[in-house]
This record gives sequence, structure tokens and C-alpha cells, in this order.
Amino acid sequence: MSAKEVILSGMQPSGELHIGNLEGALRNWVRLQDQYEMYSCIVDWHALTGDYEHTELMKERVFQLAVDYMAAGLDPEKVAIFIQSDVKEHAELHLLFSMIITVPTLTRLPTYLEKKEDKGLDSYGFLGYPVLQAADICVYNADKVPVGKDQEKHIWLAADLAKRFNTLYGPTLKEPQALFTKIPTIPGLDGRKMSKSLDNHIAITHTEEETAARLKKMFTDPQKIRKGDPGRPEICPVYMLHQVYTPEAEKVIAPPCRSGELGCVDCKKMVSRNLNEALRPIREKRVVLENNKDYIWDVLRNGATRARTRAQAVMEKVRAAMKMDYYG
Repeated sequence: MSAKEVILSGMQPSGELHIGNLEGALRNWVRLQDQYEMYSCIVDWHALTGDYEHTELMKERVFQLAVDYMAAGLDPEKVAIFIQSDVKEHAELHLLFSMIITVPTLTRLPTYLEKKEDKGLDSYGFLGYPVLQAADICVYNADKVPVGKDQEKHIWLAADLAKRFNTLYGPTLKEPQALFTKIPTIPGLDGRKMSKSLDNHIAITHTEEETAARLKKMFTDPQKIRKGDPGRPEICPVYMLHQVYTPEAEKVIAPPCRSGELGCVDCKKMVSRNLNEALRPIREKRVVLENNKDYIWDVLRNGATRARTRAQAVMEKVRAAMKMDYYG
């Protein structure tokens, strides 16, 4: 086992990634890959909880997410990049964890209540999503999980399940900790949280022209109707993008916005130019990777082999602790 601490990260293959995914997660994973032993999972089983009727789309979505991972800078020599369902130990630990978790604990989780209401999800798999997520983490005995504050409850549940297991069967599993990261605010075109389902996103795969066209429609300060009107950058979604993609935005964008010197049309053109410039190397690398399908699938196979090695070792300890290593 490596002397480095272990990190588990993952995303659902649910369609094209947008800049919220890139800035909120992927760029951070790239920064962390030299500091930790990292396992980066494409969680296809999780994707089924909300889209089990369209499995014919899964293969291409898995492929595209792997391309996004590497185009953003994850290095398969440093990181085990793999598909969740290629490592069956995730499912085994999920099953064992499901024996020691109560239904009321799961139904009280904020994300369960929110998604059940918003999307009408009410399946057994959806209810158990956080238990599978806990298994994803604990099957690697991960020390930390890089997340935003909105995922804190799920990491708490993983730590709680590891603690329950250790109390019942003896010290076996690490209690993972959340590795909170400062996530930049990436609003959608309508000012709400960026989301593919709301069609208010800028996809990594959009062309520069598509990006510029979508940004033209982005909401701004409703009181700034025309150039010359004083603006309030602190409430403007376009300015939030400038804070990520325009160097020293607080000096070069905010003052002329407040004075009215900078109109919204020119402001959007500037952020469009800077965003496209930031995405250009990723988009160019995507083209190369997308045209090398055999390499992508080989990376995923090799990543799964590395992930299974660790997961199998952890599960041997789990079975031994539970006295279920019958042939040992």
C-alpha cells in the first residue's frame, strides 16, 4: 500500500460535463493527484438510480466522461481511472452496509428529500444511493473525499457506517473525512445553479461559437438596462464568471460596470473570450483523446485492475472481521 493518503472521487456518466463540473470538481482533482493516491471512479451504477430506462446511452456516456477526466488533466499514470461496475466489491460492501443502516436515517437526508420531490424518484436503489456511495469510499479505505459543503452529509454517513461496522466487528475500516475545497461560483445562464437538466449550462464540448451564443442570453443585473446605467456586479451572474475567468476582475470589470461605462453586451463578449481561451486546451485535448478509443478503454481496464487490487484487499479484511471468510 502507498504511504500517501488515499482519496476517492467520482462522477456520474449522465451526459456532457459543463464548466460547473470542471471548476467545482475536476480542476481540484487534478491539483490533488500528486499529493494523494487517487481513485477516480465513473459511477455508472449511481447513474441508474435516475436513468435506469436508458442504459443504451451508458457506454458512450462512460467513454465521454473518461475523455473529460483526462482532457481536464487527470493522469492515468498517477490516478486509477475506472468504471464503478468493473469493481464488484463496491456492490458487495454496499450489500453488507445495507444490513446496518436504518431506513429513517436515509429518508432524513436532505438530498433524498430534495430529489424525491423534484424528480419523483422513489426506488429502492435511489433510497440506497448514499449507502452505495459510502461503499464506494470505504471499499478503498479512503482517508478523504474531495467534496463541496453540499455533500457533507454523505461523507458523514460513510464515516458513520465505517464506525458502526468497526463497533460491531472490530477495527477494520477507516472513517473517511471530507476534504472541503473552495468551489468557485459558476451560475447557470438564468442565474440558477448550472445544470444540464435546466439547459442553462455551458458544456465543455460546446464550440467557441456556441459558447458565445449561449452567453449572449445570460441574465445580468435587471436594473442595468443599457450602457450608461450603473450596475451591481455583486449580484450579476456574468460577473461571477468574470471572477473565475478574468484576471483581476474586481479591478478591470467591477468599477466600469458600477459606473455604467461598461455595458452588458461588451461585458459578455469579454467573459466569452476569456472562457473560450481557458477551455481551448481542454477542448483540443478532447479531440485527440476522443479519436483514440482503444486507448481510453485500455485506461479504464487498467484503472479497474488497480482499483480491484485495493478493493479486494479491503474486502478480505471485511469478511474476516465478520467471520465470513468461511474457507480461510
